[in-house]
Amino acid sequence: MIPRYTCAEMERIWTEENRYNCWLEVELAAAKAMHEMGIIPTQDYKEICDKADFNVRRIAEIEESTRHDVIAFLTNVAEYVGPASRWIHYGMTSSDVLDTATALQLKQAGELILSQLYRLAENLKLKAREHRHTLCMGRSHGIHAEPTSFGLKFALWYDETQRNIKRLEDAIAIISIGQISGAVGNYAHLDPEVEERACRYLELKPVNISTQVIQRDRHAQFLFTIAQIGSTLEKIAMEIRHLQRTEVREAEENFSKGQKGSSAMPHKRNPILSEQLCGLARILRANAHAAVENNALWHERDISHSSVERVILPDSCILIHYMLTKSSAMIESLAVYPENMMKNIELTGGLVFSQALLLHLANSGMTREKAYALVQTEAMKSINEGSDFKELILSNGEIRDALGQETILEIFSYDRYLKHTDHILRRCGIL
Repeated sequence: MIPRYTCAEMERIWTEENRYNCWLEVELAAAKAMHEMGIIPTQDYKEICDKADFNVRRIAEIEESTRHDVIAFLTNVAEYVGPASRWIHYGMTSSDVLDTATALQLKQAGELILSQLYRLAENLKLKAREHRHTLCMGRSHGIHAEPTSFGLKFALWYDETQRNIKRLEDAIAIISIGQISGAVGNYAHLDPEVEERACRYLELKPVNISTQVIQRDRHAQFLFTIAQIGSTLEKIAMEIRHLQRTEVREAEENFSKGQKGSSAMPHKRNPILSEQLCGLARILRANAHAAVENNALWHERDISHSSVERVILPDSCILIHYMLTKSSAMIESLAVYPENMMKNIELTGGLVFSQALLLHLANSGMTREKAYALVQTEAMKSINEGSDFKELILSNGEIRDALGQETILEIFSYDRYLKHTDHILRRCGIL
């Protein structure tokens, strides 16, 4: 179950009230186009504009008998409009309304999601600037590699978020498509100009070609983009989970006053939000998979996609909006512990400088194979005996003769690991 969370705008988009409102918008846009083209008489069009309305409860009552939601909706609208309602839905099919209205809902939801992506990007940018000269341990395979800038973690996520913004903008454009093309998409009863005009009023683009439905590769792209954004949030959350481990404790989620981590152990401060984000990302991927399955339909249309979309479209939009909101808050309030970062860097007694030693030895004229063997031998000794790596290197006559004591001491400096950080941040558009 999703935790307590409210976004009135996102919730409103997926209410029955808004769904029917979008249906009515489509019908009215089509009616306006048909009136301008001389199909609907002026008096009847005025009646439609003045009286068209609906009642959610009444639609549900009618649907009990019709077992068809669009017919129930049209019947209810006709109750408000009267005889002029004969022109509502004229020459159209249910999917002209459903798919075009769904485009309106997805566009509305997409723009809200986009606003949260911008917020996340801004928070990541600020953290990247703040910690660009904060030294931390870089790890590969979970094992100490070389020191790096903690700010680069945020810069990496910022850069990926910029790509997600572009992906979502593209996906919104792909989904912002309308159709008024009839039962099999061939405009048998209405001129394509009706569609072009109606879509212009709705701020959508007319589809190039459809069957009875707008093709579901568009919806799949939209949900795959949402799943991709979710995977970025999972990446961020997983890193924070690792950094919050007791043995690491370089950063952790904010732990508010009065918060409890465990029913059994009072000392616990668990990364619950990060874990939650990792779990919810799986739902987004599953929904994206379902969207791909919806692309193949029988002939010009069946409704195997319809029941699926009633779940996956609102769920994915609401979930990713929730995840982005929580991720931004988590980044804003993240506790960072530079002193623990330095303690972890020094945990291996200087082993982090092994590559620098290797390269200096190679640069001195020694073969890479011999240099690697010399450095690895002392590194293994340091690990197995708990000895200080720098002292072992200074005691190794062959290495000391090749480099000299002064050069060896210079090698054991952290400066190289931060010297190009600002260059990277400028390239990412952060500085």
